[in-house]
Amino acid sequence: MEYRLERWVGDRLTLVRVYAYGLCMGTADALPGVSGGTVALLLGFYGRLIAAITSLTPGRAVAVLRAYDPDRRDRAQQALIEMDLQFLVPLGLGMATAVTVIASAVSALAESHPLALFGFFTGLIAATAIVLFRSLPISSTRHVLAAAAGTSLALLVAADVLQLPGTGSVLVFFAGALAVSAMILPGVSGALILILLGQYVYLSSELDAFVESISDLVWADGTIAAVLEPGTTVVVFVAGGFIGLVTIARAVRFALDRHRELTLLFLVGLIAGSVPAPLHNVADAHAVTSETAAMTGAWALLGAIALFTLDTVAGGFDPE
Repeated sequence: MEYRLERWVGDRLTLVRVYAYGLCMGTADALPGVSGGTVALLLGFYGRLIAAITSLTPGRAVAVLRAYDPDRRDRAQQALIEMDLQFLVPLGLGMATAVTVIASAVSALAESHPLALFGFFTGLIAATAIVLFRSLPISSTRHVLAAAAGTSLALLVAADVLQLPGTGSVLVFFAGALAVSAMILPGVSGALILILLGQYVYLSSELDAFVESISDLVWADGTIAAVLEPGTTVVVFVAGGFIGLVTIARAVRFALDRHRELTLLFLVGLIAGSVPAPLHNVADAHAVTSETAAMTGAWALLGAIALFTLDTVAGGFDPE
């Protein structure tokens, strides 16, 4: 009896620890600074994360769905173990909790203090690029070209010269595919991708509205219609994210295995080229004056100091 109790408590503590990992990873991914993949590296579960995600295959999913057949239940149980859902589920719940809380804060700050919010984000992104480039070799023409390609691509997207195809739900789907796949890559933040695509504030406000509408439906006089409008956006984003996890993320991992340094330089180049992206939000909310520029610069400096401090405390961020 004592052994069973000890094992029960141990299992629950493991779930709480993995949930806490998810909180940390989700917080990092919801802010355009340190990525969730980097947090996973620092906390020591990155290898398990990648193994679990790459184990999510159609074959195993079908095996689980066939669990209704008594003759197939052993295979279904084996598939569940192989997909490591006892790790992925609490991790995902922790990430969802963190992202929801931060989305609410971002939605409010984007309305009340856009200059401070996006100035701070600009500093975070710039400092992240500096920290990560510092840890990578740039010793050949190929290295320079890889970094320049990533930087140029991000600058073109930030300047609206290049855009993802489609609008509305199509754009949200593609944004989800890119952002969620970026969440598991060391050095690249999912929030950074959304800022680069101009979807960060919109999706944060939609997620906040979705959570509030569900709360109103349960505790007040909310309606199903109020849930469906933002809920559709959230579902489309999540669907895109799932597709991104099993396609784009795998492709990037393949590239990292084959050409590690060049791929990392390209990814960090994307971060460097994304530095001007938050400034569009500042320009939309404030007239461009010397005072606005000075205040934005001050908040950007604060964001950079915060990232450099975190880098020092963590003992340095390695993009891989």
